[in-house]
Amino acid sequence: MSDRPGITRRWMLAALLAGASSPGFAQPPASSPRPKPRPAAAPTLAAPASRAAPAAPGADSLIEAARLGGRVTFAVYDRASGALLEGRAPDSGQPPASVAKAITAMFALDRLGTAHRFATSVLATGPVQGGVVQGDLVLVGGGDPNLTTDQLGDLAAALRARGVTGATGRFLAHGGALPRIARIDSGQPDHVGYNPAISGLNLNFNRVHFEWRRGQSGWQVGMDARGERFVPAVRMAQARIVERQAPLFTYNRDGGAERWTVASAALGKGGSRWLPVRQPEAYAAEVFQTLCAAQGIRLPAPQIVGASPGGAVLAQVASAPLPDLVRDMLRHSTNITAEALGLAASGAGGLPESGARMSAWLRATHGVDSQFVDHSGLGGASRISAAAMAGALRRSAWLGDLMRPFPTGEKGRPGPQVRAKTGTLNFVSGLAGFVDTPRPLVFAIFAADTARRDSLSDSERERPRGGPEWTRRARAMQGQLIERWAALYGAG
Repeated sequence: MSDRPGITRRWMLAALLAGASSPGFAQPPASSPRPKPRPAAAPTLAAPASRAAPAAPGADSLIEAARLGGRVTFAVYDRASGALLEGRAPDSGQPPASVAKAITAMFALDRLGTAHRFATSVLATGPVQGGVVQGDLVLVGGGDPNLTTDQLGDLAAALRARGVTGATGRFLAHGGALPRIARIDSGQPDHVGYNPAISGLNLNFNRVHFEWRRGQSGWQVGMDARGERFVPAVRMAQARIVERQAPLFTYNRDGGAERWTVASAALGKGGSRWLPVRQPEAYAAEVFQTLCAAQGIRLPAPQIVGASPGGAVLAQVASAPLPDLVRDMLRHSTNITAEALGLAASGAGGLPESGARMSAWLRATHGVDSQFVDHSGLGGASRISAAAMAGALRRSAWLGDLMRPFPTGEKGRPGPQVRAKTGTLNFVSGLAGFVDTPRPLVFAIFAADTARRDSLSDSERERPRGGPEWTRRARAMQGQLIERWAALYGAG
């Protein structure tokens, strides 16, 4: 979770309009369900006014000046030889936050292969006669974490192009390609979009678009599954505005419906944000039924089934190739993508087991120890050392081509080019990647005040007091350390 100061009425309005930022900067959808790229001017890792003196105590001085509390650990290596150039408790385990996604990327690409694609299919259990399926129509998810409403619309259009107008049997939805998980981390607030459900049938990162407007006759609210070309209304998720100051949101599952209430004091005159859905198969099935109706295809109310009945493929859409999914995951830090890739790679029935299998794989392939409870880094119980993270990256240097570049230095004096993965939780900040100097370096930095993080109450977890200031100091320190290493070791 991103770190923020105490909640105020002004902040609540800003957070609603912004959709609330997320751990590791996972971007919630705005006009499109696909995460938006960050601005071209990437966040700059702050640098000191002058380069740090090339003395061993220099790193300690920078860390002490950051006033982070807890522990700061790091390791920096010569990328070619693997020689440890400098370290601070490099073998001490720390929570990686979203830096864990770098390990997930290696794991998924190794286990699934670069040619892997996730497919979403529409099956028929009987022949099509006179435009009508003689049997059941089945929407089958293959685990694609990036499936959009527009792609479901294309599936519906493909059915219509084949002359399909309905089915004599049931309309079924199946998401058994991945285990059904209600949320990534149970310790996060209900309403944060970066903590969605997971299934083999996902849609719009398992988020529904909530929009509100205040008129003369009261509040007008709507829930939809908007894409770039289709904006179908949604009934299974409902929102009601209540005259109160707090809590900001409440969530309740009532049978097949997901019901939200929202505090009126936070809303202003109008706005929108994306909320998570906890029944992703029902969500995707309802949207597909609506899109089919727009094509003149009448389907009965969807039924969710645990096992696919099989059948002939009538239409299918495939995800982008796995390297493209990995690049998007690393650059936009989408949690659901990380979890879907990790679960598909492990074949496990839940996140703790899947994280453990990734840890075992990391030990077998890279010879380093770790403890992962998920694949996104959202769970605070994961642990890996700076030496283990940097060592794994050094052996997988190709991953740097998929990472986001980070400019360093100051105006008029650019610093070394860095390609890295960030990670942010409350009072946890990580950065690991590559420094492109004449003598290439690979590094990992972890800062964590776990005692302060663990002491937060439920109401403080989304936006703890002092959080943004702590994170800014951590990022400044990271930039200063990288500048120091480039000056000391980068020249070769």
